[in-house]
Amino acid sequence: MTLTFEVDPAVDPALRDGVLSLWADVSNAGGAVGFVPPVTPEEIRPALLKHLVAMAEGGTRLLVGRDEDGRVAATAFFTFNTHPLMTHWVWLYTVMVHPRHQGRGYGLDLMAAVEHTARTAEGFEAIEAIRLTCRGGTGVDGFYARSGYKEVGRVPDAIRVAPGDDRDDIIMLLPLK
Repeated sequence: MTLTFEVDPAVDPALRDGVLSLWADVSNAGGAVGFVPPVTPEEIRPALLKHLVAMAEGGTRLLVGRDEDGRVAATAFFTFNTHPLMTHWVWLYTVMVHPRHQGRGYGLDLMAAVEHTARTAEGFEAIEAIRLTCRGGTGVDGFYARSGYKEVGRVPDAIRVAPGDDRDDIIMLLPLK
């Protein structure tokens, strides 16, 4: 089995609810996607709405992966830079694979689909790199390195997960050109 990927899917209640459910499940399984457990879909909804508004304005694009049952199983949001000196690269946010699919290689499949999208999808022609940040202490930087990303910066203790639990904010880059 594998995931089926789609860029810029139609945003309807099923997609919205699927992303909310995915985001809550990933967060509650310990995924470093902006929240700490326990968290509910309703607590995540404002963050998703910001992504959806940015999509409607054309500044953000969504890559969604669906499992064999058609459920939202993976996401990555591309955000284009508005600063005129930085329009040649995009940010990647909210990279998630559902915990039920962990260990199947779907994360690597998602990252390959991210790279393919940035290299080939309409509207990405001027993009020369993908930049993301990740939370230190989770090992996810090693995962991104296996996907070709290089660590290009680190801000020590920039992320406070809980009192006394500060993590590095790791900046990673994938050159496309």
